Amino acid sequence: MRKIIGIAFVASAILVSACNTVEGVGRDVQSAGDTVADTANDAK
Repeated sequence: MRKIIGIAFVASAILVSACNTVEGVGRDVQSAGDTVADTANDAK
């Protein structure tokens, strides 16, 4: 029983950290896209 609880705990920690990583990458990509859009608007 302890092994199952330990495995579940480790798996949930990995899933939570993966979600934060994906969210951070999404913000970075959005920021880069906003910068490109702003530069394109300034060039008009």
